Amino acid sequence: MNPLLALNQSGQFVWLDYISRGLITGGGLQRLIDEDGLGGVTSNPTIFDKAISGSTDYDAGLRRVLDTACNISNRALAERVIVEDIQWAADVLRPVYDNSDGANGLVSLEVSPGSAHDTGATIDEARHLWHAVARPNVMIKVPATPEGVPAVEALTAAGININITLMLFLGHYEAVGQAYVRGIARHPQPHKVTSVAS
Repeated sequence: MNPLLALNQSGQFVWLDYISRGLITGGGLQRLIDEDGLGGVTSNPTIFDKAISGSTDYDAGLRRVLDTACNISNRALAERVIVEDIQWAADVLRPVYDNSDGANGLVSLEVSPGSAHDTGATIDEARHLWHAVARPNVMIKVPATPEGVPAVEALTAAGININITLMLFLGHYEAVGQAYVRGIARHPQPHKVTSVAS
């Protein structure tokens, strides 16, 4: 038996720390779900940089955006293609999400590293990305910086799925755990909020 599928039977699921347009549109993501029991996908700016700059898969989409919005900023242009990839991946993983009652089948998207030390900017960007992707099976990555911890509480209370990152010390874990509990206590349907910490 495939060892990854054997893991699934014991309640453990492997998530892929990689995403690219070719993986999604070429059927590779679906094959990983079908053949290996893939449980989810995470992304970050470095992964997208390599995916976009390392292939021609994005050329047509970038041209399409530039043809209609020639004065678009680089950041807004990148966000458009990234959000599109996240939406497509979330759609492919949606059956996994539905069949696991929201425990798996999620795709993570990171707030800008430039927001890591600004609570308000982290909250605003996380809300913006959550609404831009508009899929229930997306998680927004928030760093466990001193400024990120209050964002964990606010976003959890707002019902936004979050993936808390950069938890390097026991103090980070304790602060994030307390913020999560405070936030989830403020949400009217806590069972609908899915979050992980790494």
